[in-house]
Amino acid sequence: MTAPVRRAGVFAALCTLALVVPLFGTPVAVAVAAVVLLGAGVISDGPVFDLLAYPGDYEDGRLYGLLTFVLAAVLLGVIAETSSMSTAVFVGTVFLVGYGDLGEQLARQQTDHDVARVTIFCLSALTAAVAGQAATVAITDGTGALESVLPTLVFLAASGALLAALLRDILMLYDDPVVMLFVGLLLWLLAELEPALGAVEITIALAITAAFGYVAYALETASIAGMLTGVLLCLLTIILGGYGWFAVLVSFFAIGGLSTKFRYDRKEDLGVAEENNGARGIGNVLGNAAVAIAAVLGYAASSATVFPIDLEPTLFLFAFAGSVATAMSDTLSSEIGSIFESPRLITTLEPVDPGTDGGVTWQGEVAGLAGAAIVALISYGLFPEVELIGAAIIVAAGFVGMTVDSLLGATLEGTLLGNQGVNFLATLSGALACALLVLSFAVLG
Repeated sequence: MTAPVRRAGVFAALCTLALVVPLFGTPVAVAVAAVVLLGAGVISDGPVFDLLAYPGDYEDGRLYGLLTFVLAAVLLGVIAETSSMSTAVFVGTVFLVGYGDLGEQLARQQTDHDVARVTIFCLSALTAAVAGQAATVAITDGTGALESVLPTLVFLAASGALLAALLRDILMLYDDPVVMLFVGLLLWLLAELEPALGAVEITIALAITAAFGYVAYALETASIAGMLTGVLLCLLTIILGGYGWFAVLVSFFAIGGLSTKFRYDRKEDLGVAEENNGARGIGNVLGNAAVAIAAVLGYAASSATVFPIDLEPTLFLFAFAGSVATAMSDTLSSEIGSIFESPRLITTLEPVDPGTDGGVTWQGEVAGLAGAAIVALISYGLFPEVELIGAAIIVAAGFVGMTVDSLLGATLEGTLLGNQGVNFLATLSGALACALLVLSFAVLG
């Protein structure tokens, strides 16, 4: 057994101590945490130090990795004690990070395949999080309460496992304290939305999103981080919105990803091709879909009456559609328009080189409108709230967002904004335009 595996095993065992909270109460848990922190601060060498130390701990002779890990767990426990975060979420999060890391370290001994290791991490983390939450519910509410809440526990565990895997992919390997805090906050938010789930619904949702992620990675339309981001967003969309919302979002991921491959050799010759053979990373996925997922969360929150004021859920649906229409329009406009050698700067109409920020072609504009129309058509077919006027508004919002993207590209990109910031602001403008237009028609009508 290697040192990383042994260390991960000890950390996982320490994570099990989180059950002290539901078993014996907060005072005992505080005492246990104090003992662990004292030991981490005192031990500076010897076999115990070697067992628990990360490579960077040897330079200063301090178990900083253990200290920060325990402090993150303590902070999360304080949040749970002083807020509406449940003890089950706290325990499940600690279990998720500790045992997920153990699963990944064991996987590293068997395979060098990145996807296999990520998969094992997610499965280990999911299983541990479900076990931690279930044990807490059984201790506090009795075993009879488990059957009704188990699907929700699985949803929370799966969402946390995906976020943890994503953060571990983009952060340093030893940033588990940061991962723990972010995962805990996400699960707290999702639990507050009170998703109503059955065993069949969560099983189907997990199967669909996992299959979607595998296909995206296999087709090289997403990197590992991009795949994890897309799977997490799709899972949240299915559970909190529904399959109609998922169909709209996945249409962008599918068509947008494939459009990147369209005449890729030509784009390489012109110097405008996406890096990594067109595989989308986390920045691109979030830049285009962050506003959409915020609309999904807003819709779920309005339906669950989380907001202190009444907000019409339909507005979030149109904001969602407007943001996705913008993302689709901008992506198709860029990917189709970039293969032509006669772009013009949107602010001055002067000819510019292909790939210039803010450069547009009439072919790209037509492709962008077609992309918005695809989103509008899908929305019209799936949502009774989206009538013909609503579909027209979605197309208009997509065009507005695509135009804002080009204007920002011509003026602010490269100085004040990066590409993903431009994408985010463009999708936000499309979402706001769609919601405001719908609201205006409702008031006038």
